Amino acid sequence: MTKPAEVNTAAAGRVSSEAHSMTELLEIQRAAFLRDGIPDAKTRIDRITRLSSLLLDNSEEIAAALEADFGSRPRELSMATDIVGCMIDLTHQRRHAEKWMKEVNVAKGQGLAGFKQRLRHDPLGVVGIMGPWNFPLNLTFVPAGSAFAAGNRVLMRPSSVTARTTDVIAKHAPDYFSIEELAVITSKHGSGSDFAKLKVDHMFFTGSPEVGSSVAQEAAKNLVPVTLELGGKNPAVVDPDADIDKAAKFLADARMVNGGQVCLCPDYVFVPEAKLGEFTDKVIARWKEKFPTIRSNSEYTSTINEKNFTRIVGLIEDAEQLGATKHQVIPAGESLPDAEARKIPPTLLTGVKAGMKIEEDEVFGPVLTVYPYRELSEAISHISSHPHPLTMYWSGDDNANYKKLIDGTRSGSVNANDFATHLFSLELPFGGVGKSGMGAYHGRTGFETFSHARAVTVSTLPVSIAEMMSPPFTNRDKKMTNGQLKMWARFNRKAIKKNKKR
Repeated sequence: MTKPAEVNTAAAGRVSSEAHSMTELLEIQRAAFLRDGIPDAKTRIDRITRLSSLLLDNSEEIAAALEADFGSRPRELSMATDIVGCMIDLTHQRRHAEKWMKEVNVAKGQGLAGFKQRLRHDPLGVVGIMGPWNFPLNLTFVPAGSAFAAGNRVLMRPSSVTARTTDVIAKHAPDYFSIEELAVITSKHGSGSDFAKLKVDHMFFTGSPEVGSSVAQEAAKNLVPVTLELGGKNPAVVDPDADIDKAAKFLADARMVNGGQVCLCPDYVFVPEAKLGEFTDKVIARWKEKFPTIRSNSEYTSTINEKNFTRIVGLIEDAEQLGATKHQVIPAGESLPDAEARKIPPTLLTGVKAGMKIEEDEVFGPVLTVYPYRELSEAISHISSHPHPLTMYWSGDDNANYKKLIDGTRSGSVNANDFATHLFSLELPFGGVGKSGMGAYHGRTGFETFSHARAVTVSTLPVSIAEMMSPPFTNRDKKMTNGQLKMWARFNRKAIKKNKKR
């Protein structure tokens, strides 16, 4: 393994995280944070660079581990998502950390009157990051980069479900980082529940709403703030005037990213009633075109494990037994679903109704439900009556209907005409709302998530606020208070009149 010459690895040591317990690692990092103080820009940038190098230098070994963990996962997908996909945000953090961390003077006019105000963004200390199995590195390394940009130390716990991938990171991390900076927590340290109990300064979790709720409850016992990046049933709506061919292709493709195991995949689609048959036919045709083979196709991502395979197949069977119509793409000569390979064929369901499990449960697999609608309000009503999703999709123009859909619903984000395009912006936050999560990251939002916005003031006012607010209260104090009340009442009356004229 060769490290780029420009990377400073002086801080790295060969002490493995597994030489210490989770509590000991937390104590080591907190002591180092207090000893060294707030890191300068050079240190933060160096840490982000080493984090990038850990991924880039070992990318082939990581991709092989990911394929072994899934059973079948294309190298190109792993490289694009868990390696290259991290670099967009890590590079942005590295470029802007120095600017973001600078102290800012605010309300400069008041400073001239003797009241100076400054805003700092200080690091929190030690950040705990819990990652999921579907993109085990992207969803831990990107928030870790934000935490480093903000000046923190990091305890990282990638998913134990993708144990081989976690082992690769744990093996190589000491070549790049001292455990005082970054410590990789594995299943040998304990369970995810044990990790959630740590008294870190911020806990960041990506995963299911059910586990996220448990993490939040454990963190609350220690008053640890949390950021929860969760999932949900992401809806899609096709505009009456949309190009059905384009809509079918993009939504069929989006459903099959990573075998449908992405928190941003569309889960169900509302299509104009008159175009339902055309849409379903085109989705099936698209899948047949893309997957002439499945069982032996190394580019068709397997379901991660037997538990999830059984769960997804069960959702399909339950819907079919209760009256839904199943449309599956099964290549000639293949018997699918295949439990041994953990491969489920692309499946489209119509006629899904309330009471079917799939109507409520997030699928997280290669299954797309399609509903007809006559009026857009029907789709909006359905979406709004369910928990807020992580994202929502629209197929059509940026028109009045699109605005009506956005205004009438709530979701973490909205994407039109393509899959998860908000992920590729360096200015947009990523996060959910309600059951799909709380808090956000990416870009400056990530830096702010792992920082404390700290107010700093200096007063050279000719009067003492402390004296004015403590007894005894004089006639002068009363006159000043009454004068303030009259002034603000006058301002409020003007605001009422101004608003009526709008």
